[in-house]
Amino acid sequence: MLTLAVETSCDETSIALYSDEEGIISSLTLSQARIHSEFGGVVPELSAREHVRNILYIFDEVLKKAETVKGLDDIDFISFTLTPGLILSLVVGVAFAKAVAFALKKPLVPVHHLEGHIYSIFYDKKGLEYPFLSLIISGGHTEIVLVEDFSKYKTIGTTLDDAVGESFDKVAKMLGLGYPGGPLIERLAMKGKEVYKLPKPLIKENNLNFSFSGLKTAVKVLLEKERNLRKEDVALSFQKIITEILIEKTRRAVEMTGIKRLAIVGGVSANKYIREEFSRWAFGEGVEVKIPPLSMSTDNAIMIAIAGIERFKRGIKADYDINPEPNIPLELFAKEWS
Repeated sequence: MLTLAVETSCDETSIALYSDEEGIISSLTLSQARIHSEFGGVVPELSAREHVRNILYIFDEVLKKAETVKGLDDIDFISFTLTPGLILSLVVGVAFAKAVAFALKKPLVPVHHLEGHIYSIFYDKKGLEYPFLSLIISGGHTEIVLVEDFSKYKTIGTTLDDAVGESFDKVAKMLGLGYPGGPLIERLAMKGKEVYKLPKPLIKENNLNFSFSGLKTAVKVLLEKERNLRKEDVALSFQKIITEILIEKTRRAVEMTGIKRLAIVGGVSANKYIREEFSRWAFGEGVEVKIPPLSMSTDNAIMIAIAGIERFKRGIKADYDINPEPNIPLELFAKEWS
């Protein structure tokens, strides 16, 4: 079973050919980070323009690299990100997927972006046994999801304001580092010391929700108050407190559910410090933890293909007149497309 997958939910343009039997046949992802860096964040109009500019080139390159594929007719269906994301970016990917599917007379299979992240841990066809917990940490999302089975999801924790990746970006901008903030703060923190004690919003609340706006404000106040501070120390203190919050809320989720299988996915899971601290905690608590490789932590079409294949196996297909949606909740999507 072979799928052509398309992902354009934000500022990565990604296409992949993925086989249920052989795994990754060919894939290519182009990031727009350099283009958006001067603005300190993603500009939707620029993102959509770059998707339009790049998508045919990527499609061409993916087909050229796919030596085991004889032709487009070998593709069984087209999988694509339907939601959530920047609507202008989604429009480009969905329109492209529809055009290819219509031209080849192939089925269309819609995938939820967060579902793609959840199933990125199945890149090696092993994944985790059901049920498991999935901590989704990215630029736009901070969620703890109970995954009971494929397409059976329950969000048990979410951010009430900023996502964790968004917080990294905003603090990086305060420090004059540029965009994307996560890798820049991580690199700077390697030279820092834990000097500043920052707050842990909602940490004492008896729930699994997150809040990062207060932490971001605390960094802003610190930068205004302390004139001779070292950016390296601020970066390390911020990264450390973020990690402690994520681990504490995840520990509580494990305790509340009794489930000791954990997936950590999304762009922020590429942070080496967060990976190491979670692995250390999980080993001590007897929690089986799985994190996808760095290349599959950020947005990519391979994760969309993996989830798409599971949907296609269950007979889930869309009409050619389907249109993107900016934000369908994961549970609602799973209910509507099951």
